[in-house]
Amino acid sequence: MSKYKEDLQYIRQMMEKSSTFISLSGWSGISAGIIGLCSSAICWFLMDSYGIDYFDGNRNIYPKQLLINIFILALLTIIFTLGISYYFTHKKARKLNLPIWTGMTKYLIIQLCIPLISGGIISLIFIWYKLYFLAAPTCLVFYGLSLTSASKYLKTDLFWLGICEIILGLLGMIIPGYGLVLWSIGFGLLHIVYGIVLQNKYP
Repeated sequence: MSKYKEDLQYIRQMMEKSSTFISLSGWSGISAGIIGLCSSAICWFLMDSYGIDYFDGNRNIYPKQLLINIFILALLTIIFTLGISYYFTHKKARKLNLPIWTGMTKYLIIQLCIPLISGGIISLIFIWYKLYFLAAPTCLVFYGLSLTSASKYLKTDLFWLGICEIILGLLGMIIPGYGLVLWSIGFGLLHIVYGIVLQNKYP
C-alpha cells in the first residue's frame, strides 16, 4: 500500500513540475531592478543635459536627438535585462535539474509578450503624438498586465507585483510629470524587493 502512495506522490510531483515554471531566480529580479534604476538615472541626466525639467508634465516638445538617445537607452535596458534574467534563471534551472525550455515556457512567454508588445506600440503612438508624459505610465500598466497574465505559470507571487505595477502606471497617468519617478519605483525598487523576497522564499 505504501508503494502505491509513493507512486501517487511521485506522479503528483511530476504533474506539478510540468504545469508550472518554478525556476525563476530572485537574482533575476534584483538585477533587473538595478538595471532599471541605472536606466532611470541615465535618462534623467540625458534630459537635464538638454535643460529639460521632466516634472513639467505639460511639455510636448523634445529635441529629436534626445528622443533617439532615450530610445537607444530603452533598447539597451531591455537587452541587458533579458540577458541577465535568462542567465540567472538558466543557472537556477540547472541547479534544480529542471528543463528551462518546455511547453509551459512557451505559454509563459506568449502570456508575457502579448501585453508587453501591445503596451510598447501604444507608448510609441503616444510619443508620435507628443504625449510624452503617458509613455512611461503606459509601459508600467501593460507590464503589470503581462505579469498578472503570466503569473498562473509561476510558483511565485508575481501576480501581486503585476498589480503594484498597474497601480503605479495609473498614478503616473493621473499625475503628469512623475512618470519617470514612478517608472523607477516600478521597474527598479519593486523588482529589487521582489527579487529579495523570491530569493529567500525559493532559494
